[in-house]
This record gives sequence, C-alpha cells and structure tokens, in this order.
Amino acid sequence: MSEINKDLIKELLKDYKKPEDLIGKDGILKQLTKALLETALDSELTEHLGYEKNALSKKKNNNSRNGKSRKTLKTDHGDMNISIPRDRQSDFEPQIVQKGQRRFTGFDDKILSMYARGMTVRDIQGHLTDIYNVEVSPDLISTVTGSVMDMVREWQTRPLDSVYPIMYFDAIRMKIREDGRVVNKAVYLALGVNMEGHKDVLGIWLDKNEGAKFWLSVFTELKNRGLNDILIACVDGLVGLPDAIESVYPDTEVQLCIVHMVRNSLKFVSYKDRKKMATDLKTIYRAVTVEQAESALTTFGETWDKKYPMVSQSWHSHWDRIIPFFAYSEEIRKVIYTTNAIESLNSTLRKVTKNRNSFPSDESAIKLLYMALQNIMKKWTMPIRNWPLAVHQFAIRFGDRVPRI
Repeated sequence: MSEINKDLIKELLKDYKKPEDLIGKDGILKQLTKALLETALDSELTEHLGYEKNALSKKKNNNSRNGKSRKTLKTDHGDMNISIPRDRQSDFEPQIVQKGQRRFTGFDDKILSMYARGMTVRDIQGHLTDIYNVEVSPDLISTVTGSVMDMVREWQTRPLDSVYPIMYFDAIRMKIREDGRVVNKAVYLALGVNMEGHKDVLGIWLDKNEGAKFWLSVFTELKNRGLNDILIACVDGLVGLPDAIESVYPDTEVQLCIVHMVRNSLKFVSYKDRKKMATDLKTIYRAVTVEQAESALTTFGETWDKKYPMVSQSWHSHWDRIIPFFAYSEEIRKVIYTTNAIESLNSTLRKVTKNRNSFPSDESAIKLLYMALQNIMKKWTMPIRNWPLAVHQFAIRFGDRVPRI
C-alpha cells in the first residue's frame, strides 16, 4: 500500500490544537474512521452490484442500490453511528462491518486483555466508559469472554510432545461458588519443560480437593494426549502423588522438592532451634555426592534425634525421592531440586485473581486462568539456562528415552 499523501494529512490536521481534537470523543480519528468505513462499504456494494453509483448504463442485473440503514458501532473511539448501504434483493453481505456486528476492530481484544489481567466486569465497564466513552453491559462482556471457552477446550485437548524431560506438578486454591455456596477448590497445574528447554503449561484442572486420586486422572489424560514419557517429575510432599505418577509413568524419576522438605522439617521446631537446624539440613542437600549427603544425614540425626526425631525419620523415609538431583551438575540441580518454577507461576496467577473474592462458576475461573496463562507464556521466550548441558546429561542417564533433537 502506498504512503498516505502528506498534504492530505496536513489538510486533516489544519484545525488541530490539542490531543482531544485528534483522539477525543468527536476527534479527527473518529470522524476519519467513520468516513473510511462508509466509503469502504459503498465500494463493497459497488463490487457486489458490478457497476458504479449512477452508472446505470453498465448495470448487468436487476439488483440495485436501495438506500441506507443506520448502525451504531462500539469502537476504540466511542460509539459511532455509520450508514450501511442496502441493495433491493437483500443479498449484499458487507465484510468490513458484517451483518449483526456491533463492535469494531480491537474492541473485543481490549475487553479480553483487561479480563486477562484480573479486572472484574465492573472494572472493565468503568475503564471503557472513562477512556473510550463507551458504555457496555455485563452481558456484552460475558459474551466476549465466553468465546474464550472454545479456545480453552481446544488448548486443553491439544496433542502433546511424546517426551518432556522435566515436569512440575502443583495445585493452588481458589474460592468458587457451587450449589449456592462458596467452596475452596484445588486448581491443578502441569508445567513442563520440552526438549528445546522451553516451559509450557499442559493443562488446567479443577476439583474440590487436591489428592493423589485426582492427580492420577490428570496423568492418565496427559498420557492419552500423547505424553508417553517423563524423565523427571518435580513435586511437593503431597502424600500419594509420587505413587500416582509412577503408576502411569513407571520409569519416571520423582524428585521431591527440597524447599518443601526443609519447610516441613522446620514446621514443628521451636523458633530458637530453626536457624541452627536449617544450617544443618543444608549440609545434606548441598552435599557434592549422595554418599556425602547420607553421611550428613547421619550426623544430623545424631545432633537432633533426641529432641526432634521425626525430622531425620522423614528424610530417611523419602530418601529415594530426595536424591535423584545428585546425579546432575550444579547447574541442573538448581532446576530440578525445587518446584520454584511452578510456584512462581502460581504466585502470578494469585495476583491476577486477587480482585475476586470468589468466582461464580468453574468455567469463569478456568477462563481467567487460561487467559492469564497465555499472557504469562508469551514471556517465556528463552530456554532454561544451560539447557544443552542438561540434554547431554539426560542422554547419558536415560539413553534411548531421550529423543534426538
């Protein structure tokens, strides 16, 4: 498309004095948009009829122009009244402003963008009124955001890669109305790292409680969608979760989150002992080898078992799922010995949902979470640090289970 004539721009702006003259309620942009839309509609009708206005000598059929109708569009510049040309046979289908269309380019995107950032329906109404002088109803906002569910269903059932080297599993709590009362529900999230080192959220699931039984259904669904193998699964200390993973992915190494282990160890320790115990626990998970870690755990027990015997017992009972990260270099250990990656994701989602005391339905919660996730994932443009090194270490440890890139 050729560059717009600068003399035309000067002519349009000859009376310009302040920003409102350009972008205000009755500014030049709104007037220009209206004029361009109406001209484009007239051009579309000319193309449809096959002859220019008043050029009856070139008319090739019985159809002809039949006046105009009025339509009010909601646009980025406020409500706009435009004239829609008609034909006598009523078979003209305008494209730039289609039949039944009441909103123009960018308007729905703005509603979705605000919704994805956690704004409530009331917030969105107020913002559109203040900025664009457009009044919208809650029903219109619900209609626009409701269209997201089709995208959610497509996203939630999309085929997955056959192998994810690393997966993180966790759940957060949200208040959702059900059967006339507000209940706490668990929102299950699966965050994967693919063979290229990029993070990807594989799905969102809701249930009344977080439990291994429901997690089992999540893993089964992931398997049915094509995820055949997980090399390392990083989880918190939820009872039964490692067993649920291994029942679907028996070859997967389950890595318990060390941060959760430390937190749980210190939970029932007196305040005056916490700092010293935390330092002693660090000698276990900061060890260079498994053998050094085992020695440190023995020393820890000798120091603390008389006062807090349950701590070392817990580490001993979970030992096989604590030590997988020792097989890797320091750079890779930082990625797999904690669930910080998914906890950071959960923290961002909580910020988005903080303006809502509760959600009216499961669907409304999933819509907002999905849209928020899309915004978050747009920022995940770089692979995990030192990823080529990780892939080489995975190939040595897991052999043919690691597909060639």
